[in-house]
Amino acid sequence: MRYFSGLSVAMGALLMSAPSYGQSAPAAVAAPRPVAVSVDASKTVGALPPSWRFFGADVPNYATMKDGEKLLVQLGDLRRGEVYFRAHNLLNTGDGTPAFKWGSTNIYRETKDGKPIYDWTNIDRIIDTYIARGVKPYLQIGFMPEAMSTAPAGTPYRHNWRPGFDYKYIITGWAYPPKDYDKWRELVYQWTRHNVERYGRAEVERWYFEVWNEPNGAYWQGTPEEFYKLHDYAIDGVRRALPTARVGGMDSAGPGGSFMDGFLRHVTSGKNYATGQIGTPTDFLAFHAKGDPKFVDGHVRMGLDVHLRGVNGGFDKTLAMPALASKPVVIGESDPEGCAACPGLKNGYRNGTMYSSYTAASFPRIWALAKRRNVNLEGVLTWAFEFEDQPWFAGYRQLSSNGIDLPVLNVFRMFAKLGTDQLAATSDAELPLDEIMAKGVRGQADVGTLATRTKDGQVAVLLWHYHDDDVPGPSAAIRLTIRGVRGRAPTATLFRVDEDNANAFSAWKKMGSPLNPNVTQYAALEKASAMQPQPITLTAEARDTVTTSITVPRQGVALVVLNAR
Repeated sequence: MRYFSGLSVAMGALLMSAPSYGQSAPAAVAAPRPVAVSVDASKTVGALPPSWRFFGADVPNYATMKDGEKLLVQLGDLRRGEVYFRAHNLLNTGDGTPAFKWGSTNIYRETKDGKPIYDWTNIDRIIDTYIARGVKPYLQIGFMPEAMSTAPAGTPYRHNWRPGFDYKYIITGWAYPPKDYDKWRELVYQWTRHNVERYGRAEVERWYFEVWNEPNGAYWQGTPEEFYKLHDYAIDGVRRALPTARVGGMDSAGPGGSFMDGFLRHVTSGKNYATGQIGTPTDFLAFHAKGDPKFVDGHVRMGLDVHLRGVNGGFDKTLAMPALASKPVVIGESDPEGCAACPGLKNGYRNGTMYSSYTAASFPRIWALAKRRNVNLEGVLTWAFEFEDQPWFAGYRQLSSNGIDLPVLNVFRMFAKLGTDQLAATSDAELPLDEIMAKGVRGQADVGTLATRTKDGQVAVLLWHYHDDDVPGPSAAIRLTIRGVRGRAPTATLFRVDEDNANAFSAWKKMGSPLNPNVTQYAALEKASAMQPQPITLTAEARDTVTTSITVPRQGVALVVLNAR
């Protein structure tokens, strides 16, 4: 059994509902695999949008808690003022106490005679926290306040779901259409007007506004037509308060099927329920794409092929309507699988280097798909944040555990060091996109590269060594050649994420997997989680060509940055 490394049998039983996943001790493997990577720094092959800078979570209230605030600082520092955050449950009725897949703000109540009561206190705390840390809202308008819900009599409003329960227990009174669409529109209008007054018009113009989450699935307990009406009234409320607001949707589960087809027809040529005009303002389109990991033969097997086919299917939809085909696209949730709050054997990739290498390998393929399909890809949103006051490395899909960064967060730090001009780069061990989409990475490992030039002239080369199967394998002995180097021979810096670098989970296991690390251990974990820049030697092969050798372990990621001279 590969799991509960460092835990006693008794502790393993105690934590079975929230496993501490990890990799077994390295076994003897074959000699390193030679790989040749070549970069031509003189040849730009196109733009590379920083679409990685989007994140999200089910629980909005974690943002204002100790570890949530700490993590938002980390996200804001990736690219201050350009990182976006999406959260469910922003309009839910409740006292603001978070729970699994639940949050609330109490933004709307009614008097006994049905008059609205707006309370911005909790929602302001959340958005204030974003803004103060350099993060901007990708504002999801949902879910339904209790006083407005048309849920059948006897339906509980708040759910009490927990990991292990069937997903159907999540769907309670918050998931229903409103009793009064005018009141729904007025709530959205008043909230948007309040945001403009509080944060300023220029600030709010930079936000994204979309309605609901995955209305083609269980999250919406109405008909498609009722959702189109809900969407129209909400967008009308936003645009009444701020005519220049950036609005779109529909953040469907997967490509969205016939529900998305109907939505796209409605917003382009249907009669708007709120205004009576033809069509609904649409500045961007959104859908979700997920992978499908399995637990097979005692280990996790990822489903990168499923994820990429989902992305491609979503692009099919966004390109289907000529009037919308050039609109910006945001993959509003893009993840290895569906439920961030659901630990389990198949999700045992989350704490260690499987998640980080998967992320490094998947984003370049999504970028390549968008370029191939001529899609205006603006955002790829990672649905991962943190789970407050849970056991250490409890197996949730998150970016940090108890305030300590997981390896995957360092891959986003690597992305933040990339430029927006993509350079010509090849690896003789990189698998073709079509092969991965067809059958994943099940044979030879994928040792790939992506190179960019930054605004200040640096060349940044991303390298990843990924396999769908979480089993030991040989390292990649990479010979990196960079041509077209400007000026004098540059120096270079190496950043790593692997079992021995920028990996707090690995360090925690070496400590004996303490349930409650003390202050000294906490400081050691913080240090272990951080990427440590390492100078590397470059050899001049010609006037404008340099080479270096780097060994990247299986499921490892590396970034080489040539320092500007």
